[in-house]
Amino acid sequence: MALLPVEEARARILRDVKPLAAESIELDKALGRVLAQPVKAKRNQPPFDSSAMDGYAVVAADLAAAPVQLKVLGVSAAGRRYAGSMRSGEAVRIFTGAPVPKGADAVVIQENTLAQDPPYISVLQGVAAGQNVRRIGLDFARGESLIQPGTCLTARDIGLAAAANAAHVRVRRKPVVAILSTGDELVLPGQSPRADQIVSSNSHALAAMARRFGAEIINMGIVPDQLKATQRAIVKAAHADILLTTGGASVGDHDYVQEALVNSGVRMDFWKIAMRPGKPFMYGRRKGQHVLGLPGNPVSALVCARLFLKPLLDAMLGLPTGDDLVEARLGTAMKQNDSRQDYVRATVSEDPDGRRVATPFNRQDSSMQRTFAQSHALIVRPPHAEAAQPGELVKILRLDF
Repeated sequence: MALLPVEEARARILRDVKPLAAESIELDKALGRVLAQPVKAKRNQPPFDSSAMDGYAVVAADLAAAPVQLKVLGVSAAGRRYAGSMRSGEAVRIFTGAPVPKGADAVVIQENTLAQDPPYISVLQGVAAGQNVRRIGLDFARGESLIQPGTCLTARDIGLAAAANAAHVRVRRKPVVAILSTGDELVLPGQSPRADQIVSSNSHALAAMARRFGAEIINMGIVPDQLKATQRAIVKAAHADILLTTGGASVGDHDYVQEALVNSGVRMDFWKIAMRPGKPFMYGRRKGQHVLGLPGNPVSALVCARLFLKPLLDAMLGLPTGDDLVEARLGTAMKQNDSRQDYVRATVSEDPDGRRVATPFNRQDSSMQRTFAQSHALIVRPPHAEAAQPGELVKILRLDF
């Protein structure tokens, strides 16, 4: 079987993927969720003409010949408006956020007044009509769409929705991702491995990545290298939107995942990608479920998840599915590439001129997680890319998980 180009593999995975159904959730649970319906204002903000300063509500025309003396009728405070109305020659003590009384059209700041014999003050400086007044609907008007579908809600968005009096929002249901690790050599963190075993890390990293990108996780644990056991675990995960398997994706005597997937009703679409790391990546579907068979090597598994799982989750959540590659200058020379697309771990810094510089690690073994954790980006080198010298421009994919 010929190796499939990365972009074609991604296109096949995303084919016919539609956003998941919407659900209503309380606003205080909405951080990081993806909006499915617009948030519309249920009121004007501010809901009345309000003062932007501490001072006195006045009729601006009265102050044309300042200084002038005005009679203070009362007080308007936030939550306790002055209920009466004003006329020429009168003022109302007012505080920031309080409703401007009827008849007033401006606010003079406290610093520009002097107290006289009660109930009079002297206003030392004039103001224009509308000065220091926040007009009704200044921020937004009732019925206005404030936050659009496809927005991944931030704290700022939630604050805006709350101000609009939205107690609930409609968001995309979280995709459910089941993660299944295979291998007799694996034990969980905290356990005592035998001399011929290693500690499993893929499921923890993949779960963290999937959560970071909006998914709900079901950890299926570690399954031994046995066909029947693998099949049982695959069937048990049938309710998930996405099944991630890690390990057992190659062609060794103990690699049962592909056979177990087929026996469990998965229609395999492709196997083997023209990329490095991550060549033994598998993809298939079982009814509405997407199945991604990731390599066992940790870096390979995570690079494949970034390239294929993230855009799949994005599509299910109604988000853009592109990679947003940016340019950087190469920090060290790189050899000519072969027929596979390379994703090279690199640090990113700035040169004295403020230009972005990507410097690859010397060793790129797909089992080395430390350099992956220290990386800021992956340098993307197309198949058959020519040798590159320091300072040349390359494309990089920033690591955002």
